Amino acid sequence: MKIVHITPHLGGGVGKAHASLCAADPDAAGHHYVLLEEPRDRRYLEQVLKAGAQVSLAGDDDRLRGLMAAADIVQFEWWNHPLMCGLLAGPPLPAMRPVFWSHVSGVSAPFIPPGLIEAADRFVFTSACSRLAPNLEARHLARTEVINSGFCHDEPGLPGSYGTRTGISYLGTIDFTKMSPAMMQVIDRLDSDDVGVDVWGGVASDSPVHAAIAAMANPGRFRLRGHSDDPVAALSQSSIFLYLLQPFHFGTAENALVEAMSLGCVPLVFANPCELAIVRDGETGLVARSVDHAVEQLSWMLEHPDEVSRIGVKAREEVRRLKTPVRSVAAFRSVWEAELQQPKRIADFAAALGPTPRNWHEALNGGAPTTREASPQVSQSASKGSLAHFRAWYPDLDQAHRKPAASRA
Repeated sequence: MKIVHITPHLGGGVGKAHASLCAADPDAAGHHYVLLEEPRDRRYLEQVLKAGAQVSLAGDDDRLRGLMAAADIVQFEWWNHPLMCGLLAGPPLPAMRPVFWSHVSGVSAPFIPPGLIEAADRFVFTSACSRLAPNLEARHLARTEVINSGFCHDEPGLPGSYGTRTGISYLGTIDFTKMSPAMMQVIDRLDSDDVGVDVWGGVASDSPVHAAIAAMANPGRFRLRGHSDDPVAALSQSSIFLYLLQPFHFGTAENALVEAMSLGCVPLVFANPCELAIVRDGETGLVARSVDHAVEQLSWMLEHPDEVSRIGVKAREEVRRLKTPVRSVAAFRSVWEAELQQPKRIADFAAALGPTPRNWHEALNGGAPTTREASPQVSQSASKGSLAHFRAWYPDLDQAHRKPAASRA
């Protein structure tokens, strides 16, 4: 099969997922990734190439449409990126067999437009939590699949016993677009002088995270360790993975959470839909219903290392059995083979999004006005599907089918 993937880029979570899939796929040479923007992070792109797949920039419209028309399957790697919206809402695309893989949950903004699911042949979620999206009906969900994109580490587990691994760690996005300020509150309220959390990840110098740490009664407990290229080493002294996220975050497969569990770290998470699809309370981790409950749970974990050890073994076994790229490759192959039995067709994606960039942004934010940011997890920076991000590519938000600003002569 010739599979053409259309994606804004191969950085971050989507790049990591496809690098793992290609490495596990003996037919990786049949995949061609077409990027809609110049790559900035080439780490996973290089891994995709090493596995034998092709990667190219979209280039001119005729070339892109030619690649789509020649493919057996066209898979759109979907999230609320303005360039993907511009492609789908622009002039009609050639006849194809369109499959979508969504890298946002849709449980909160950015939502998944129901019309996009109706226009696709198959629409694939990365987490079962997406089936809780408030704007989707049973008829939409009947057209969906769930294929995981967050995978376990290849490492057999962290070195050392739970008797020597007593630390608490967080690894991931250090910004209140994702991480909850409750992280500071919970660690601050522990009744112990000898406790702290090692926090791994980059944080901007002007981030409000710094002010939140400074406001703690015990700021030394929140230890910023910086970015790590070696998560196994970063988590090597930890038995507890403190992963308290905002209720409105739009993550799905949560790579950091799955990877930590695969190394035997026991997660403490909030009862958000995405985390509940990964962590089974009391079995593979602990789930807190409030800040007070999180303090109680974390205190219990510190006082019961043997119980934490038991849960850690269960967590490692479960994610290493279920969260593998081999399983996801097989699931996709079933989807693609079923699609090959269907004729190619011209799909109307534009109707799901509307004619202008302002319409697209509103469609993804539940019709919210675009005079301000519609969702608290999106800042005014020109990134992550914010209104500023749309305006950076399409300065005139009300002009239909305009080419992206960066592509104009």
